[in-house]
Amino acid sequence: MEVVRIGIKDINRLQKIGKQTFAETFSSVNSEENMNEYLESRFSETKLKNELSDENSEFYFAESGGEVVGYLKVNFGQSQTEIKDHNALEIERIYVLKNFHGKKVGQMLYKKALELAKKRQVDYVWLGVWEQNFRAIRFYEKNGFVPFDKHIFKLGNDEQTDIMMKLKLN
Repeated sequence: MEVVRIGIKDINRLQKIGKQTFAETFSSVNSEENMNEYLESRFSETKLKNELSDENSEFYFAESGGEVVGYLKVNFGQSQTEIKDHNALEIERIYVLKNFHGKKVGQMLYKKALELAKKRQVDYVWLGVWEQNFRAIRFYEKNGFVPFDKHIFKLGNDEQTDIMMKLKLN
C-alpha cells in the first residue's frame, strides 16, 4: 500500500474514486436525486481540473497493487473551504472504498495530511464531518480532533449539519 500525489493526468481516476466512495458512503441515507446532483457537480471534469490546478490544494491516492482504493484532498491558505487561516491545513476529503474499510487506508491518508501540516508548520488541522457520519467522527476523535463549531453542507437541496473539528499541533 502506498500514498502518491496526483495531478491533472489522473483526473479520470480521481473522478471515478471520488464518485464511487461518496456514493458508497452516503447513498443509503440520501435521496437519489440529491446524490446525483452532488456527484455530477462536485466531480465534474471542469471542477476537478480547477481543484487539481490550485496551488493551495493537493490530492493523494492510496494505491494497493496499482488499484486506487482511497484518496485525500487537503487545502491551504485561501483554498480552504471556510477558515482561510494561513496557519491551518484543511482536510477536505478522506474517502476509502468500502471493501478497504478497517484496513488502515484512512489512517495512512490521515498520516499523510499530518505530514503535510508539519512540513508547512501550521498550528492546527481542521475539517468538517457530517453529524450522521459516526464512523468518521470516531476516527477523528481517536486521532485527537475535538469539535469547535458547526456549518451547513448542502447535498442537492438538503441542508445537512457538519461538525467542524480541529487538532492543534503546537
